[in-house]
Amino acid sequence: MGIFSKLKESLTRTRQGLAEKIDGLITGRKNIDEGLYEGLEEILIQADVGSGTSLDLVDNLRRLVKERKILDPSELRPLLKELARDILGQEQSPLAGGGNPTTILVVGVNGVGKTTTIGKLAYNLKQDGKKVILAAGDTFRAAAIDQLEIWGSRAGVDVIKHSEGSDPAAVVFDAVQAARARNADFLVVDTAGRLHTKSNLMDELKKMGRVLSRENPGAPHEVLLVLDATTGQNAISQAKIFGEATGVTGIVLTKLDGTAKGGVVIGIKQALDIPVKYIGIGEGIDDLRPFDSEEFVEALFA
Repeated sequence: MGIFSKLKESLTRTRQGLAEKIDGLITGRKNIDEGLYEGLEEILIQADVGSGTSLDLVDNLRRLVKERKILDPSELRPLLKELARDILGQEQSPLAGGGNPTTILVVGVNGVGKTTTIGKLAYNLKQDGKKVILAAGDTFRAAAIDQLEIWGSRAGVDVIKHSEGSDPAAVVFDAVQAARARNADFLVVDTAGRLHTKSNLMDELKKMGRVLSRENPGAPHEVLLVLDATTGQNAISQAKIFGEATGVTGIVLTKLDGTAKGGVVIGIKQALDIPVKYIGIGEGIDDLRPFDSEEFVEALFA
């Protein structure tokens, strides 16, 4: 299956809750009236685009309809597609480079697929010819270290680890030295899944960041926040708090294939202006894909 076909398939539930409902609302209507706008706003909110973003989209839709003197309701769907594309932008957001090594700190709450994402990201980078080292910075659970080792083995990359209960900052220190000694292009650091409401765990994240920047000026070059698409609007509140604590540079949105809430991608970009860098569209090791806004919008409205 091609990349676009896979993306289109993974967005089936979101598309049914968004594009197909829009079609159902518009079909058979003769006029563009206030009831139609209200119906569109309701559909957007239900697809987890977010109330504020949905309101903005419909307001901008009204403006375009007036400016372009549009009378036919069937012309609203391509207009919404155009507006969604405007919010998401039309450029891909590649990972930052240039570090020695380029260091990526991966953060997020429990259960979002963080360790799995790291394994898939390592595989992705290795497929591009990069040498990758993983750091097992989640030392709270032995299972987390084991899980990262399994993914490291699948991806064919080395994992730097300490024993359960060790200081995560010490793991990070050793990982930077190992990555340099082995001429790694990328160091990807796992962190403990933490509730964004736990200030002591957030302080630990900051400590890891300080160690990284001391040992490797400019690091972390990326702070990727992993969010579970199935949580919808809750993902945006998580992103706001993590952004304040760690300076998030990019979003990885997982489990898009299992939700009708994929509209949250638009809401995240509008509310936070943090680029979505990767999306998870399946369980396979190659199902973490760089986010392409153009492809996403095409698949969403296909």
